[in-house]
Formats: sequence, C-alpha cells, structure tokens
Amino acid sequence: MPVTIDDIRRAAIVIAGQVVRTPSLHSRTLSEICGCQIVIKFENQQFTASFKDRGALVKLNALPEAEKRAGVIAMSAGNHAQAVAYHARRLGIAATIVMPNGTPHVKVENTQRFGARVLVGGETIDEAAVFARELAAKDGLSFVHPYDDEHVIAGQGTIALEMLEDDPDLDVLVIPIGGGGLIAGNSIAAKAIKPAIEIIGVEAALYPSMYQAVHSLPARAGGRTVAEGIAVKTPGKKTFPVVRELVSEVLVVGEADFERGVQLLLNIEKTVAEGAGAAALAAVLANPEKFQGKRVGCILTGGNIDPRILASIIMRGLVREGRLVRMRIEIPDQPGVLAAITKIIGESGANIMEVYHQRTFSALPVKSADLDIVMETRDMAHVRELSAKLTAAGFKATLTSTTPGDIG
Repeated sequence: MPVTIDDIRRAAIVIAGQVVRTPSLHSRTLSEICGCQIVIKFENQQFTASFKDRGALVKLNALPEAEKRAGVIAMSAGNHAQAVAYHARRLGIAATIVMPNGTPHVKVENTQRFGARVLVGGETIDEAAVFARELAAKDGLSFVHPYDDEHVIAGQGTIALEMLEDDPDLDVLVIPIGGGGLIAGNSIAAKAIKPAIEIIGVEAALYPSMYQAVHSLPARAGGRTVAEGIAVKTPGKKTFPVVRELVSEVLVVGEADFERGVQLLLNIEKTVAEGAGAAALAAVLANPEKFQGKRVGCILTGGNIDPRILASIIMRGLVREGRLVRMRIEIPDQPGVLAAITKIIGESGANIMEVYHQRTFSALPVKSADLDIVMETRDMAHVRELSAKLTAAGFKATLTSTTPGDIG
C-alpha cells in the first residue's frame, strides 16, 4: 500500500520521545550568500547523527514479535546501519549489518559500538544488498531496507511535519536522494500539508540514478564520491513513483559543490555535515537562480564524516579561497635572494608555512632555481597584492596551488 500522510502522522507518534525533534533554523549568512532565505533542518543532531533514526525505529517497532526474536539484517554505507543497530539494541533485537567496502571507519566503528554484528561485502550499497538478502534467507533474519520500505518512508517523512510546523512559510524543500526514502516520505507529507510547496531532489553527479530514471536515461553510475551516503545505483521501486509524481526537479551536484557545502556549514553554522548531509545546501549554492527570493528548507541529513576527509575538505577550501597558497618564484641561485623574498612576503602580511628549493627538477638554467613557497594569506586580493610586490622587485611569481599560471 502507498504511504499516506496518516501513516506519517502515526510514525510521528511512534518516534515521539524516542528520536530527537531537531531544530529548523534560519541562517542569515547562508541566506546572504545564496540569495534566498535558507532554513536548515539539523538532522545531524540525532543521537546517531543522521535522519535515519526515524525510519529505522518505525520499521523495527512494526515488526511482529517472532521477527524481533529472530533478529534483523540491514545493508548500509553507515547511517542506516547505526540507526538500526542503536534502536535494535534499545528494543532487544539482534542486528547484523552489511556495509560496502570504503565505508568511513567512523561509521563502521559506531555501528559496532551499538552492538551490531558488522560484515563488509560489496563495493557499493547495491552489492552489499545482494549479500545481505542472501544472508537473511540463510539465517532467517528480517531484512530492514534503508529506503524501499513503507515504514521507513513514513518515518523519514516526519521531518517535513516538523519543518512545516516550525516554518509554515517555506516555499521549497531541497532533499538529498540516495534510494529515495527520504524524499518520498517528505514529499508525501509536505504536499499533503501545503500542496503549493515545491520539492527539489539532489543527487551526486557520479550517482544520478533517480535523475536517470525520471528522464528515462540509461543507468550509468559509479566512482568515489564524498557523498557516499547517497551513492546508490538503483532507485527504490516504491520511492520512484512518488518522486516522479511529487518532485518537480532532480538536480545533480559535483564533488566540489559537496565540499563547499560541508565547509560553509562548518565555518558559518559551526556544525559538522557529511558529504551527503551537505547536499541540499550544495545544490542551492550551485543553482542560485532556481531559488532566488524563495524561502528554502534544506535538510542537513547527517554529520557522520571521517575526520580525515573533513580535515582534507577544510584545507582544500582554504586553497580555493586563496587563504592557503603555493607560489613558485624564479630566482637567481645566489646568496641573499631567499632573505630578500621572505622579507617581501613578511612585510606583505603573509605567513610562510613551507619552503622548497627546486634546483635539480627544474627546466631553468643551471644558475637559476625555482622557489616553491606555501603561505597563509587573507584572500586572493592579498595574493595579487603580494605578487605585484614580488614582480616590482624583479621576481616572476606563478600561483601553483590552483590553476597554474601567472598571477594577474
């Protein structure tokens, strides 16, 4: 049976007091950046740091007692795994989780910490699903699907109930799509409450499975994405019809946009988002003309990001902003030149982090050298100012931390 608004309202009763009612907050700074009014639903504040707590609890609660006693199995890249493991332990249900290769270690460790048996199998969620279903049949376990299940869809839809209760003036909901459980549930809820509201989905450019399905395109997906939580090759059979009927558009987002979304949420909202968690904001940043002047609800779906990936995103963001640069300077290989250059840099207010002399691996004449300097700077305007001073002193400087070329 298709999920209805009544199913979602019943799901809200099930999770009340068991799942965090997360805040929906207006972001003044992100609104200025995006040219629209941004309202963020902070699902990273759930106990397992993602929205998956909702659907997992509703599904587990609905199982017959015999199935609860037999135990459950799920496949997940991490967030569904943690949610199933956590709520299964709370309800006294044994849980087995199959996770694909490449799942961030933080998600594997957290799932194990919640008491589940964790098995790694397959390169993608789809391959992990095959293994999980085989194991379910063999061991008599109930399969808890991460998105293609009516109870899960209803549970996820409770987010829209809360968002529209907190902010009835929302014009648009922007919702990440993996298999489609989140967007299906929230589309049903939002459209039932406010039929005029627009629903826009977001997928990773490397995994545009729902976009391809909606547009009847050949299914092509794959690659390593920072948004592994929505890296799904096949949309749900139960979620696809809902998306086709209720979602006005599915946008695809590139890796750089995901990184920028994660970085802005950290810098501006002081909150940690995983790649998929930042997908809604990333879509608005990449397509500002679609949202201009509107009040836009963005679901920040989760914050379970590998600390190493987060650190890399922060550093790469500094490079994109011109706050961390690598500059190559051609110099005569003679005493005193390095001192002269560092004096110029210091007086300009930049901070030298690393210095490398390139004598052997250089195409310059033997009496010359390349000087590679990594510096902290204020922004690209500061970099251009520094470059002008080096040029005035007779040194040719090339920025190599982004696109190589003379700094103009």
